[in-house]
Amino acid sequence: MTMTTQNKRLVLILAAVPLLLLIPLIAMQFSNGVDWKILDFIIMGILLSGTGLLCELVLRKVKSVRGRLLICATVLFAFFLLWAELAVGIFGSPLAGQ
Repeated sequence: MTMTTQNKRLVLILAAVPLLLLIPLIAMQFSNGVDWKILDFIIMGILLSGTGLLCELVLRKVKSVRGRLLICATVLFAFFLLWAELAVGIFGSPLAGQ
């Protein structure tokens, strides 16, 4: 039984999330500048998974290349805005705890 390209991409997305979360975990061992709590890892895991899976859904359902690019770019832009707000509170919203 062979894996389709779509399934390989899905496995890659799901494998990339824990690998990306290893970066701050390892950094915490060497620096006091990185201080993530368990909730930080959970929230970032949800954000990364949701973004990756949403882009995967777009790639599977949207047929035009232009549509795929626009929607995935919008999803990534929203991810980066939310990430920045949670990290440093660029907008000063209640999400950032300010």
